[in-house]
Amino acid sequence: MAKIVLGMGTSHGPMLSTPPDLWHSRVPFDKSHTAHPFRGARYTFDELVALRAQENMAAQITPEKWRERHAACRAAITKLADEFAQAAPDIAVIVGNDQKEVFTDQLMPAFVVFRGETLLNVPLSEEQKSKLGPGVAIATPGYMTPDLQTYPGVPALADHMTRSLMDKGFDVAVSSELPSGPRGHGVPHAFGFIYRQIMRDKPIPTVPLFVNTFYPPNQPSARRCFDFGAQVKEAIESFPSDARVAVFASGGLTHFVIDETLDRRVIDAMAANDVTSLTTIPEELFQDGTSELKNWIPVAGAMGALGLKMTLVDYVPCYRSMAGTGNAMGFAYWR
Repeated sequence: MAKIVLGMGTSHGPMLSTPPDLWHSRVPFDKSHTAHPFRGARYTFDELVALRAQENMAAQITPEKWRERHAACRAAITKLADEFAQAAPDIAVIVGNDQKEVFTDQLMPAFVVFRGETLLNVPLSEEQKSKLGPGVAIATPGYMTPDLQTYPGVPALADHMTRSLMDKGFDVAVSSELPSGPRGHGVPHAFGFIYRQIMRDKPIPTVPLFVNTFYPPNQPSARRCFDFGAQVKEAIESFPSDARVAVFASGGLTHFVIDETLDRRVIDAMAANDVTSLTTIPEELFQDGTSELKNWIPVAGAMGALGLKMTLVDYVPCYRSMAGTGNAMGFAYWR
């Protein structure tokens, strides 16, 4: 039977692939967003500036601090890539979300198992790049190849996983070919980041698992995500193969408004395999980018069921404005 030999979680935000001196280029997006979720309420940019005035945000957004934190993130990514290379798995299962890159309001499944023979990484045209939000186009090389790339899937494992999950009460959707979407049939950035930066453009056969973290009303709860991960573990281990498998979480941590308290609760709960703390976080906290914490929760569920301990490589809160906006970055693995 297949064996899970590695679990890994990584942030994938644009700031990781943006020169730190240009981190401010994303601030116009922050200012344009009129309802930032933060600790159960929603705020304008200016309201957040006032709310967080006592946190000395000015010290968090200096060029020196940006360079220091960018370097820490890049070192953590290198560490994860080295751990992946050392583990040398045969197959990867990646838990990630889609931000209407392939799925749209026309169809937004809660869980999707990709069962295709291949996946494509399709570069954007210059026209498509020009339509991206502020500070995004510069980061596309972090997850998107300069030319068309074809990655191998694992249909046999995907179908086995689907049957197993269905038997356990998870009525997953399946996809043999990613919908065209605005990008024109290419892997979303949550997955492209793993292929490019952790696998170092040497992709192994992969089963992508999509979780709708972002878009109401069918966002799976934290408890449901945890249970999903535990059943993914069971499905992998019952797959009739001697394959060595790595399971990835891609996304998070808190953003677009950083909440270090929430990040620490999630990190500490995963490290301690504290299921209650991890699965009873109020659902209103899992909104916008912060919802990507729900990509980590299934992996924590799988690794906890295996009895593996989490190693935190680094936690780096990358602030970019006086409002406390930015992206808190997390990097961890289980072996």
